[in-house]
Amino acid sequence: MRFTLKGLLGGVAAVSIGTATLLGAGAGTAGAAGGVHCDRAERPVWSGDPSRNLTARGCDLPSGEGRWYRVEVDELREAHHTTAYLDGPVDRTEKLHDRTIRCMGFIADGATVHWFGCVPH
Repeated sequence: MRFTLKGLLGGVAAVSIGTATLLGAGAGTAGAAGGVHCDRAERPVWSGDPSRNLTARGCDLPSGEGRWYRVEVDELREAHHTTAYLDGPVDRTEKLHDRTIRCMGFIADGATVHWFGCVPH
C-alpha cells in the first residue's frame, strides 16, 4: 500500500472534523446542564494530579438531570498527599477561591454532596 501526501492529508482532515464534531456536541451538553453553586469543597491531590472526586457542602442542587454539571465553588481546599492513600501524610494544603469545575454527576448525602467524574482544572 502506498501512502500519498494527498491521501494522508485527506485522512487527517477527516479525523479533525470528526473530533471537532464530537467535542462540539460535548460542549453543547455541558452548557445545557447549567451551573451549580457550592460554598466550599475539598479535593485530594495525588502526585500533582487532582482527584476526579470532589466533596462539597452548601450546594444548590440542580432540579433536572444533566450530562455535565458546572460546579462553581467559593472556597476549594486541595490537600496534596505524599502517598496514594487518603489517610496518608499531607505535604501541604492549598486554599483556592472562585473555581469552576466540570463534573459528570453527584450523590447527595444530607448536606454533603459527592461529585464524581470531575475534570481537572
